[in-house]
Amino acid sequence: MLPTIEVYNIETIKDEIRQLVDKGKLRCNEPICHACRFISPREWTCFECELERNDYLPRDWIIDLLGNGEWAED
Repeated sequence: MLPTIEVYNIETIKDEIRQLVDKGKLRCNEPICHACRFISPREWTCFECELERNDYLPRDWIIDLLGNGEWAED
C-alpha cells in the first residue's frame, strides 16, 4: 500500500505556513521554500505546484503569501 499524499489547495498551504510562523519555526521575511524543511519531499512537489498555480514561486516571501494581517511578531 502506498502512503497517502495530502492534497494541497492554496488555503491549506496558507494555513500550514501561518501555523509554522505562529510556532516560530518560520519568519515572514523568509522565502516560502524554507517551509520544505517541515514537509515531506513527496508532498513538497504537490505543495510547490499549487503555489505556482496560484502565481507564487518558492522564492517569494512568506509575507506575500500570507498578506498583511496582524502579527504578534515579525
